[in-house]
Amino acid sequence: MQNRREFLSVSGMLTLGSLLVPKNIFAINYTSQEQKIKAPSLKTGDTIAIASPAGAVWNAEGIDTFVEIIKNLGFKVRLGKTLTERYGYFAGTDELRANELNELFADKNIKGIFCMKGGWGCARILDKLDYSLIRNNPKVLIGFSDITALLLAITQRTGLITFHGPVGNSGWNNFTRAVFKDIILDGKKLTYPDAPEFEEKIKTLNSGIVEGEIWGGNLTVLTSLIGSTYLPDWKNKILFVEEAKEEPYSIDRMLTQLKLAGVLENIAGFVFGKCSKCLAEEPEKAFTFEQVLEQHIKPLKIPAFYGAPIGHIENKLTIPIGAKIRINADHGKMELLENAVS
Repeated sequence: MQNRREFLSVSGMLTLGSLLVPKNIFAINYTSQEQKIKAPSLKTGDTIAIASPAGAVWNAEGIDTFVEIIKNLGFKVRLGKTLTERYGYFAGTDELRANELNELFADKNIKGIFCMKGGWGCARILDKLDYSLIRNNPKVLIGFSDITALLLAITQRTGLITFHGPVGNSGWNNFTRAVFKDIILDGKKLTYPDAPEFEEKIKTLNSGIVEGEIWGGNLTVLTSLIGSTYLPDWKNKILFVEEAKEEPYSIDRMLTQLKLAGVLENIAGFVFGKCSKCLAEEPEKAFTFEQVLEQHIKPLKIPAFYGAPIGHIENKLTIPIGAKIRINADHGKMELLENAVS
């Protein structure tokens, strides 16, 4: 009789638990090879939309500069409404920003969507995006910093490879443009960065070579999505992150959150790009950024390095989220093992 009562009690809790599980908590991981979607490569004459799905754009001259950059790459330009909208620190209301993205994906004349800036706001529109529409209308989406939320959510929910790369106000120097063109226009399988001056700045945390899908972006934005349905199953993924203007204790806190959430124990490889201006205000009372990484990453005993040209810096790589890559932690190399566009 006691066993029966225990069984009924447990069954009741399981039933109640099933009612309390958030909707879509067991979202499909669409990035298997069968479900992966690749946008058509961009071509000269294609129309590119510039949008600001996060922060308001306060510098109109920056828009003009970015338009010229895109035109010089051989594209036509469509300006989104969000470039001139201001709603507090956002480029328009959540509904306006989400509707614009949905409309741009639905527009057959638009071949790529480039983000003007980051800031904050993308996470607020994730539940307003039409993922079925996006899946059926694949196109290049590129950005970084706060755009990380969009990239991760869209790749997770649709299987579409998205691109962690430059935004309009981040600078498009020769290195940045060359990598962008190789990946998104020419569909090359690159080994990057393939230059001695970059390899010299790499610091190996754990030696080794590993293959897997690469996922990641801005560390703050990524950790803010933990507990949502917009992150992948991290098993055997290669995680890359970057950050700016965060003290070592803050990096420590976020890496601890990734550890407690089970992310670090599942990944197969780790890359930290640049942590720009990540110095302690009182260094004599703090760990360094490098010490924090060593404390969290070395015990994982997986291939890992830091110093890759990813982040809030001039020379930026374009990283296709959801694509299969190989990393060599001894030399700080990342080799793209598949075309990121069709």
